[in-house]
Amino acid sequence: MAIVATVNYGLVLFNLSYTHLRDYYFQYIPTLTQIYDPIKGIEPHQDTEKYLDTVEQLKSTVVDTSLNSDQTNKILAQLRTQSEEMINENPFAIAEKSGTLERIKNRMREQIKNPNNSAKESFNIFWSQSYLRQQGYDQEIEWFEKNIRPLIGSNYYRSIDENGQFTRTFWKVDLPFTIIFVLEFLARTYLISRRYSKVTWFDAMLWRWYDVFLFLPVWRLLRIIPVAIRLNQVNFISLEPIRIQMTRGFVAAIARELTEFVVIEVIQQIQGEIRRGDIFKQLFLNQNKPYLDINNINEIEAIANHLIEIIIYQVIPKLEIDIEALLRYNIEQVIQQSPVIQQFKTIPGLQQIPEQIQERVIAELSKLATVGPQEAYQTVTKAMSDPVGTKLSNQLVKNFNKILGEELQKEQGLDKIQNLLIDFLEEFKINYIQQIDQENFEQIIAELQQQRQLKETD
Repeated sequence: MAIVATVNYGLVLFNLSYTHLRDYYFQYIPTLTQIYDPIKGIEPHQDTEKYLDTVEQLKSTVVDTSLNSDQTNKILAQLRTQSEEMINENPFAIAEKSGTLERIKNRMREQIKNPNNSAKESFNIFWSQSYLRQQGYDQEIEWFEKNIRPLIGSNYYRSIDENGQFTRTFWKVDLPFTIIFVLEFLARTYLISRRYSKVTWFDAMLWRWYDVFLFLPVWRLLRIIPVAIRLNQVNFISLEPIRIQMTRGFVAAIARELTEFVVIEVIQQIQGEIRRGDIFKQLFLNQNKPYLDINNINEIEAIANHLIEIIIYQVIPKLEIDIEALLRYNIEQVIQQSPVIQQFKTIPGLQQIPEQIQERVIAELSKLATVGPQEAYQTVTKAMSDPVGTKLSNQLVKNFNKILGEELQKEQGLDKIQNLLIDFLEEFKINYIQQIDQENFEQIIAELQQQRQLKETD
């Protein structure tokens, strides 16, 4: 069927280009013009055919009676009259070949070697006994046969139908192909509908919509679409490079506008939900507003609980050494700068109290309350900003991130969070984002134009 469709499309192209290339066919493949002229409604033009017949009579008369006979002179007079009529009436116009008549006139003027003469005068001179005797009858007739006869012979008459259009009977050539394509289309779509239970016959026809061009009596050039698709399906050609280029061009043309439109639309929807408070009420206040929950789980709460459990029971115990080192350093700094503790060092027998306090963190923190919360805060902040405190803090954060990542990957902890996030986004999409199609698209387009104007002014 791909080959049949290709052959048919070749005939379509041949039919459309026939009148433009007929002169070539007429000169080199005359048999083809004899066969195909009737299909295009082309007939020999009576005036130009009569002109050529008169030339044949001249040739026969010269052979029978000589160039100087009265019979020859009468025929030459007829040729002069017919030449003037041909120029005045332009029988080439109906075939849209007026340019051919101009070439005939120019060639005749060049042959007479007097470009100032009119075409009529040139023909009158050419078809005269004196000129033919002077220039040589055989030579001039041979020139005419070679340079003028093919141009006159290429002229034709096209019949016109009742609608005022040129007669065209290409449908007779196209009819067998049309029958084949219709039957193939019906059979193919019927088999598709039988193969897929949910596909109706009409749906299958819509599926193969491009095949309709194969049997439409109009717009035959569009048959290139099903022809190209069929040739691609049988791997005679590859449409992949064309598809890629078309896709790139299409994406480049609409990507920016489409992306901006979608982003603005989504943002407007989210802004509306935030203004109404629906999102926060549903996520954090447990309102009873209708909300589609796909797994009966509050994903935000589940993720928070999961992270807290991992941090408390898995991460913090493994950071005990780092936490103790940081606390010990901060406590040392607080003790050294605390006026209360320094007074203990001046009392005999109590010099070891700071070291004891340092080993008993809770007691020491309780005693630090006597210093005052503002002074304690400033002391800890100062300790955290010095190089040793910074190093210990960075080490604690680094180990915290490392251990947290390791613990999340254990026992499918990360997978659990990922699944909860996916479920949360799905619920968010169903309950909020899918309401976008109810928005006023004209308002969104107006806002998009306003955004572009602002960018241009910037």
